Amino acid sequence: MIAVANPILPGCHPDPSICRVGEWYYLVTSTFEYLPGLPVLRSRDLAGWETVGHVIDRPGMLDFEGIGSSGGLYAPTIRHGRGLFWVVCTLVDREDPTRGGNFLVTASDPAGPWSDPVMLDVAGIDPSIVFDDEGRVWLHGTRLAPDPEWHDQTEVWVQEYSPDRRVLVGEEHVIWRGAVHGTVWAEGPHLYRIDGSWYLLAAEGGTEFHHAVSVARADEVTGPYLGNRANPVFTHRHLGRTSDVIGAGHADLVQAPDGSWFAVMLAMRADDGHHYPLGRETFLCPVAWEDGWPVFAPGEGRLPDTVAIPWATEEAPAGSWQPDDRVAGVVEPADPRWTALRALPAEVAVADGDSWRLPVRAGTLHEPSTPAFLGVRQQHADVDVRCVLDVHGLAERERAGVVLRQSERDHVAVAVTRTQDGLRLSSERCFGGDREHRDLGALSEANEVELAVSGRGYDYVLRHAGADVLTADGRELDASSTGGFLGLWVGVYATSVGAPPRGDVRIARFTYAPARSGGGAR
Repeated sequence: MIAVANPILPGCHPDPSICRVGEWYYLVTSTFEYLPGLPVLRSRDLAGWETVGHVIDRPGMLDFEGIGSSGGLYAPTIRHGRGLFWVVCTLVDREDPTRGGNFLVTASDPAGPWSDPVMLDVAGIDPSIVFDDEGRVWLHGTRLAPDPEWHDQTEVWVQEYSPDRRVLVGEEHVIWRGAVHGTVWAEGPHLYRIDGSWYLLAAEGGTEFHHAVSVARADEVTGPYLGNRANPVFTHRHLGRTSDVIGAGHADLVQAPDGSWFAVMLAMRADDGHHYPLGRETFLCPVAWEDGWPVFAPGEGRLPDTVAIPWATEEAPAGSWQPDDRVAGVVEPADPRWTALRALPAEVAVADGDSWRLPVRAGTLHEPSTPAFLGVRQQHADVDVRCVLDVHGLAERERAGVVLRQSERDHVAVAVTRTQDGLRLSSERCFGGDREHRDLGALSEANEVELAVSGRGYDYVLRHAGADVLTADGRELDASSTGGFLGLWVGVYATSVGAPPRGDVRIARFTYAPARSGGGAR
């Protein structure tokens, strides 16, 4: 019997949603300000996953201009019905709530192309979608309560959607305000039609340490919903800070062909019970049904390290998103791990054989613009990322380097700058928006420079030509310290620091290598 290791999608893959169509499972996760947006992954057995496309993969599908870090694409849901795949999601601008909103896209093939977004005239976040036995379409989601009894009280609504008119129709129904009185952020709702009843699965407690899963049941999709007396039916908060996996929640159910049930959910691997530089990851949880209610991780009550997959016939293949078997080596332009900020990689860089050419841009890493940046999410706590940059194309005063990034306000970087007298090495620390830039001296003239980032748990070292240049503590960069929602990214950037850009840098080689087997967060 094959056992799949948790998390099934390591690194920043939060808010997972899953559906099964025939022999395939399809899964999407949040991507915030990084593009391409909303990766679509598929698997035959829940063990080996591959990226088949992205939902937001064309210029102009949505406007990301000026959206700051931890804004952007929140909490998608993927479903199949009426002969199509459907994804609903929210585009969020944390500084300007009037921008963005909930939207819907469809596709006949989950690999794409996906339709242009249909904006939905409904406030809130975390939209979901379900189809009833008559083929009617019901949208639901979360929003702040209009007359809250307490701070961050939310409510879950449901309303019919007309695919022909592409609008919400009929009466809106508020069906849930959380299982616990006083709970914050009853969110991430999903409705299911199971054995003649309607089930509502929702998170609550906020997507951090106190995250939890609750469930309710009704005879009609519009309610009224009766909560399970066991609510919250799943959480890790009762395990305390000694648990190395915290914040479990935002679950979505799926049934396997053999009739068994599973859930995907987010959680964070935190060695010290507080900090998680890898971000919120996707975990798999077995589910049983008892007395008409789902039981998560039956007999165990916590996310297991491994989940048995009875029907799997082979180990996850090399190159899948499983943490132990990602092939270390060159990350080529065609690799789906590449992301850019508020633009597609092909909009900021040019693929050149097995490398990228990155034209310099005036923007820096400090503002919510579209800088010259290409990066990948960190998926292993113990990792070595090495890049060789061809900098002969840099113009005077232009800078290129490697960055360990959480946000505009929180990152560390090592870079080379071309000056009138040649190349100079520098480092930068940015914490909470406070910047410390240091000139580290002249470098020997060369077309190529080697820069690297190594992580060992919470300890990071940035290097030039194998020599340590800068150290950083991942506990200062993770979301629990910075207030964001993301894990860390490692990438390459190039900037003219506000001057008209003239040059470029070529990423001659970029390698991502787990430093040890096991792929853990530890």
